[in-house]
Amino acid sequence: MSWRRLPPLHAVRAFEAASRHLSVTRAAGELGVTPGAVSRHVRALEAELGKPLFLRRATGLELTTAGAALAQAAREGLDRIADATSGVKLRRLRRLSVGVYGFFASRLLLPLWPALRAAHPTLEIDLHTSLNPLDLLPGRYDAVIAVADAAPRAGLVTQALVPIATVPVCAPRWMKQGAPDFGAVPLLHARPRPDDWRRWLDHVGLVSVPAQGGSSFESIGLAIEAAEAGLGFAMAIEALLGPDLARRRIVVADPRARPTRRHFVLQYESRLEDDPALATFAAWLRAQFNPEAGRRRPTASGRSVIPSAARDLLR
Repeated sequence: MSWRRLPPLHAVRAFEAASRHLSVTRAAGELGVTPGAVSRHVRALEAELGKPLFLRRATGLELTTAGAALAQAAREGLDRIADATSGVKLRRLRRLSVGVYGFFASRLLLPLWPALRAAHPTLEIDLHTSLNPLDLLPGRYDAVIAVADAAPRAGLVTQALVPIATVPVCAPRWMKQGAPDFGAVPLLHARPRPDDWRRWLDHVGLVSVPAQGGSSFESIGLAIEAAEAGLGFAMAIEALLGPDLARRRIVVADPRARPTRRHFVLQYESRLEDDPALATFAAWLRAQFNPEAGRRRPTASGRSVIPSAARDLLR
């Protein structure tokens, strides 16, 4: 395609408005600029074309023959741009298929879903939740929200959402006698994360406390529900504790969170990076869970891990 030599488009807009109103003042009012700015744009256009576009009479403006021809062409061109822009705005985004780690969905994503619907009413998403990491592979869906480190991977776009740190929780009654003795209380285990207790105990210096034994559950969510019911102490992901703490049926048993190198991340194949629907969803998630956001709400341990856009979930 050959390069188009066009006059400045702001000058064309100013001229087109003046040609409709036959008044610099009314054109300036429509465009939200000064009459002097409209006059300068029109004179610059006349200088570039080498022809007058208006006859300036005491009674007002009058289009010359060249001006009338350019006014019609400019009006048609601007109308086509306006129609095309409206079409782009109204075009529906394609339906996305997104795999999501189930506990992230229930604790953070679903409570924010009404905000997503309000912000992007034409964005349609089918959610597929799972607690099995092997189910959440980017190639199986348009995108996944899964557990991974934030390291770059060939062929994948990885957007970190929230960091993962673990902290013990229990029903409030367990804390009435003060700090717990983790060697003497029942430990509840989530089978998808069997090493959480051992790693946390080592992290806080309780290397001699045994981590084996006790009840086990098929998910972190069920382990936390068991802790709420008073069965013992569960190991939770700090960033996902907001809804549980808000119900006041559970408390953080020890504020020393164990950080990890893992995050909840949005991942999708690089070939989909320019997909409008996926780009819209990724941008919305970035606004909600950007780990570099300046204002964040502290968690129960005093560490700031939840972005400010999602802070209401912690109340």
